[in-house]
Amino acid sequence: MIPAAATGAGRGPASRPDQISTENAAFLRAELQRQPEIRPEVVARARALADDPSYPSTAVLKDVAAKILAAPDLSEIEG
Repeated sequence: MIPAAATGAGRGPASRPDQISTENAAFLRAELQRQPEIRPEVVARARALADDPSYPSTAVLKDVAAKILAAPDLSEIEG
């Protein structure tokens, strides 16, 4: 027996068309405006990391390299 949730039975009214709500957009814009354009502490950390010859670590570089090698070659996909 197939559960009712899998068949869509018991969901209530028919599905509604896609909707978008912009009520939070004004709040998000206001919060964005409150943020400083440049955050000096983040810039200082970035400069320190850029000057650190061991950043990123060898382990991180090896992990990223392994992920790149394991990723499919999208140029080989016919489309």
